[in-house]
Amino acid sequence: MESLYPFLYSDTSDLPAVLDQVRASSVAKIEEIGELRRAVAARDGTRIADCARQAAARFAAGGRLFAFGNGGSATDAAQLATLFLHPGGDAHPLPAFGLGSDTAVVTALCNDIGVDVVFARQLAAFGGRNDIAVGLSTSGNSANLVRAFDEASRRGMLTIGLAGYDGGKMAELDSIDYLFIAPSTSIHRIQEAQTTVYQVLWELTLEALVPPGPSRR
Repeated sequence: MESLYPFLYSDTSDLPAVLDQVRASSVAKIEEIGELRRAVAARDGTRIADCARQAAARFAAGGRLFAFGNGGSATDAAQLATLFLHPGGDAHPLPAFGLGSDTAVVTALCNDIGVDVVFARQLAAFGGRNDIAVGLSTSGNSANLVRAFDEASRRGMLTIGLAGYDGGKMAELDSIDYLFIAPSTSIHRIQEAQTTVYQVLWELTLEALVPPGPSRR
C-alpha cells in the first residue's frame, strides 16, 4: 500500500499537501481509465455492437447466458448475469447465470475433480447451441477459463471473452468468438474497462431485442 500511496505514509503533517497529492492521484487514475476506455472503444466498438447482435439472436432463439470468472472477475460475472436477469424499466428479464454463485457446485467440483474444470463441467451439463458463454479474466491466463471456452465452443455456444494485458492465453484460443482486451497492466484499470465493455454489451443486446416500432408515414 505504501508504494501505491506514499503520501499517506509520509512523516509530514502538512494536511493541505497530503490532500493535494490525494487529489492529483485521483485525477491521474481518472485520466488513465478514461484513456483506456477510449482505446477499447476505438478498437472494438464495432465488434462489441456485432457481438451484441449475435447475443440478442441467441436470446431470441431461447438461449441463456452463462458468465464466469475468478476472484473479482467472478463478482463481475455475477453482476453481468444480474443485469440481464433484472434489466429494469420495461425490459423483459433474460435467463442468465453466474457460474461462480452456487457454492455447493463450485466447492464440490474443486474438491472432487479440480479447479480447472469448475466452469467447463457446468457448461457441459447445461450449455446448448443457442446459449452464450462469457468469461472474464484480468490476465487472460486462467486455466479454468480456457477449459470452459473450449467446452462452450464444442457445444456451439457463442463465446465472449474479456481479458487484460495482451490477452494472455485467451488471445491464443480459436474457441473464443469475440475477445475484448483492455491493454493495461493495472488490474484495477482492466476491471474498470471490462465493466464498461459488458455494460455496453448488455445495453446493445437489449436494444437489439426490442422489435422495431410501426413505420411512420
